[in-house]
Amino acid sequence: MDSRRAESFSDGVFAVAITVLVFNLLPIADITKPPLTAGSLVSHWPAYLAYAISFLTIGIMWLNHHTMLAAVSRVNRPLLVLNLILLMGVVAIPFPTALVAAHLNESTAGKVAAVTYGLVMIAISIGYASMWIYVAAHQHLLGARRRVRTPRLSTIRFTAGNAGYVGGTIVALFVPVAALIIFGLLAVYYLFEHLPDPADESGEAPGD
Repeated sequence: MDSRRAESFSDGVFAVAITVLVFNLLPIADITKPPLTAGSLVSHWPAYLAYAISFLTIGIMWLNHHTMLAAVSRVNRPLLVLNLILLMGVVAIPFPTALVAAHLNESTAGKVAAVTYGLVMIAISIGYASMWIYVAAHQHLLGARRRVRTPRLSTIRFTAGNAGYVGGTIVALFVPVAALIIFGLLAVYYLFEHLPDPADESGEAPGD
């Protein structure tokens, strides 16, 4: 199958997941007691924080997913299965986002919500790592547009954030807000520590 078909399907899933996030903000207009004040809006800061981090995370995931599939001209069944597993995690992000938005200010429930968020992120990061490892190991089979000459180094750099998600989830057991900040910083890390760009004519992965 042409990789563009898989990418188009995936783009639709990413679009739905990132759009659903705003649904967590809409009820604020109904539950905020009149008169509407800046203070009453600010009191819902967990919802804004969860929205911002999740939106940033999904957006950067989409960027790296595009780069990954753009590196090959075709996809096979194993890669499609790995992609479906990854997308199952991506489309689930609004669920822990809603939990965090509703319960972050609560002592025990806030920890449960943040840990749930972290577990979803860990699952997604494993999905990404699995896809990239498969793509890097089967470049010829998948019709690589530009061969990554040092896939092991690229894999280490791209999957390094996985440990951060595990660490953030552990932190969530004690300080949920700190865990969310860690998850946000990891999204920024993946913004700059992206996969090798197939449009790069050097034939080397960035930094290799």
